[in-house]
Amino acid sequence: MQFKNSNLFIISGGPGAGKTTTLQELEKLGIPHVPEVARQIIQEQVQTGGNALPWADRQRYTELMLERSIESFHENTPAAKPLLADRGIPDTLGYARLIGLPETGWIEAACRQYRYARVVFLAPPWREIYETDGERKQDFAEAERTYEVVKDVYRDCGYETIVLPKVAPPERARFILEQLRLAT
Repeated sequence: MQFKNSNLFIISGGPGAGKTTTLQELEKLGIPHVPEVARQIIQEQVQTGGNALPWADRQRYTELMLERSIESFHENTPAAKPLLADRGIPDTLGYARLIGLPETGWIEAACRQYRYARVVFLAPPWREIYETDGERKQDFAEAERTYEVVKDVYRDCGYETIVLPKVAPPERARFILEQLRLAT
């Protein structure tokens, strides 16, 4: 059975590309968003001493990321009006490809089963704003690789991708609003 949510729009890309900041700017304009599950998992695992982390048990981290992404999809379906999400289920497939998980069929099946709005926004790597933190430990080269893999995954999954301009958050928000008007 396939589940579709044509009003749930994804913003994805590599780490540190301004996705969350852009989503916060859109929220100020009345467009709500769904937070990133991967960051929530990292915070929870660190707080509880768990090891389902990208720098520890990557397999378990991937499993949790997929479980939580599916839960988030269900919690936000149906969406009566456009709703943005900080990453989606295909991001789990991107992560699995990045770390070289040998078996990804179960994630690919989830990508086919749970379908978002056809348009996906991608935030490209942006060196000038890139920063690491307690949950984002990748260097900029890995952020660039992540972006390329995620871009390919969303295209492989049949989504139309729109690359966000490297502009200030209010301008990015306006760009997305205009694209949402065109897509809905």
